[in-house]
Amino acid sequence: MTDKHPILVLTEMFPPIRGGTSTWFDQVYPLLGEREIHIIARAVEQSGSVDAHHANTIHRINMARIPWLRPESLALYIRMIVKGIGILFKNDFKVIHAGRVLPEGLVGVVLARLFNKPLVIYAHGEEITVWRQHANKFKALVKTFQKADCIIANSNFTRDLLLNVVGVDASRIELISPGVNPEEFRPGLPCDDLRDSLGLTKQKKLILSIGRLTRRKGFDRVIESLPFLIEKGVDPHYAVIGPGEDRDYLLALAKEKGVADRFHLLGNVPQADMPRWMNATDLFVMANRKTSDLDAEGFGIVFIEAAACGKPAIAGDHGGTGDAVIHNETGLRINGNDLNTVQQSLLSLLTDDALIQRLSNNGLQRARAELTWSEIAKKTALLNQKLDLS
Repeated sequence: MTDKHPILVLTEMFPPIRGGTSTWFDQVYPLLGEREIHIIARAVEQSGSVDAHHANTIHRINMARIPWLRPESLALYIRMIVKGIGILFKNDFKVIHAGRVLPEGLVGVVLARLFNKPLVIYAHGEEITVWRQHANKFKALVKTFQKADCIIANSNFTRDLLLNVVGVDASRIELISPGVNPEEFRPGLPCDDLRDSLGLTKQKKLILSIGRLTRRKGFDRVIESLPFLIEKGVDPHYAVIGPGEDRDYLLALAKEKGVADRFHLLGNVPQADMPRWMNATDLFVMANRKTSDLDAEGFGIVFIEAAACGKPAIAGDHGGTGDAVIHNETGLRINGNDLNTVQQSLLSLLTDDALIQRLSNNGLQRARAELTWSEIAKKTALLNQKLDLS
């Protein structure tokens, strides 16, 4: 990529920590530059093995919160600011990128003002919907976003929140969604051993979900739908990858519904196996819904990963999933609160071969044409023009 600019990136979420934001930064910044891009990230176990082979320059700090401090993140802010000042004194960065509004964005505001650098902050959506319930944190969020020179919104949902809830001017918002590595996530990967590990023959249908085990992800609705699918002549199994607080609840629900032998909680699986699990499944589902804590799905990178493997997807219609799944074109986007809708959608995408083929083909083509990390990096690089860097 041409016109490379030295960038200082502030992010707590970075490999070996797993998740959409971590994957995003790990994939995009090596395409924007090499050692001239410096990333301040959280020090975690096995981070040294990641940093040794990374294209960018990685700096690790302790980002642990201290419960007796007020605020408990005070030490985190101090460490990140001190580290940032030291790095900025030694390097001529053109811009500072903050992975989230808090804590990274607030640290970015301090560093940007001290060193007269433009500041870009990533917005993910759920931080706005959740933190608007907490007056002090939301006040800090609003002030921080409003001091950014540019904000990257991961979806139209997030963009609308920035406009209508936070009050950010539209001229300072750039819509850039996360993407996928089509060399890693692709159709045709060997996966028979994964299906064998669950005792699945070719006739059995595998439904897959990936994400933290929380109520808003809608995993319980899929479990509740399994008896309906069996009644309709489908032989379904349901596998969920990820840890979380709803583990016992989901296991108890599967037992209550008489489908415990068809429900497979896989926990954390090796990252290298994620594309193979996408190949192993017949259908990817995350029918996310609105819950009492107002947490929302800002985009849903897993939907794009499924599409890149040629698999259809069902998404809930709450949050920013509309940018990841185009309804009736690359998948189905439904009301995740309505059990009947979930059941009928699952049945359609497990039995309607023409619909499955059309959605799968469209999703695969879109992922390869519009949502590769190379395309996302190009859009990010254009921020240099927007900010008039020289």
